[in-house]
Amino acid sequence: MKSIFTKIAAIAATSAATMTIVAGVNNQAQAADFNFNWLGDGGYSATGSFSYDEATAPTIISESGSGATNVLESLSVSFFDPSNNLLGTYNTVSGGVSASNFFAFNFDTSSQTLFGPLNIGGGTGVIGEYFFSGTVGNSLTLRQDVDQAGTSITLDQNSGAIQVSSVPEPTAILGLLAFGTLGLGSMSKKKKQVSC
Repeated sequence: MKSIFTKIAAIAATSAATMTIVAGVNNQAQAADFNFNWLGDGGYSATGSFSYDEATAPTIISESGSGATNVLESLSVSFFDPSNNLLGTYNTVSGGVSASNFFAFNFDTSSQTLFGPLNIGGGTGVIGEYFFSGTVGNSLTLRQDVDQAGTSITLDQNSGAIQVSSVPEPTAILGLLAFGTLGLGSMSKKKKQVSC
């Protein structure tokens, strides 16, 4: 009988601790985090991530140019050659500020899809930097700047396909961890009872 009350107390304590952690996370800004992946026809690729405050974001996010962004908090992208060697990583948006004059980004928060003009990566005036631009659903191209005078080399392109996936929220992960911990504790106690 004492064992049952001990179990109930342990479960209640674990649940209370989990709820406190979840409540603390929920009181922070509701950040929406997404990853994106692009693969060119020649094997070059791009992977990146972006985030914005879910509580204040409109249905359509449209950003362009350098300076303070309207909604995006961060956007970074890395480019790779066909042998998966890193070509460069760019923090196009950091702390709600775009570093590129050529930056263009459009995202539908309801369908979680990129659309329209896209221009990310380089654009800060460094010779040899990489940039990724075009129109989603039409043509996206990875280029390398040659001289900062408008000359660039096309490295790869595709038909405009780019995949976007959401990153699970911390509260969902915490909830799964809490239930997993309770389940493991319960299984461990059952094994002890069986072996006694």
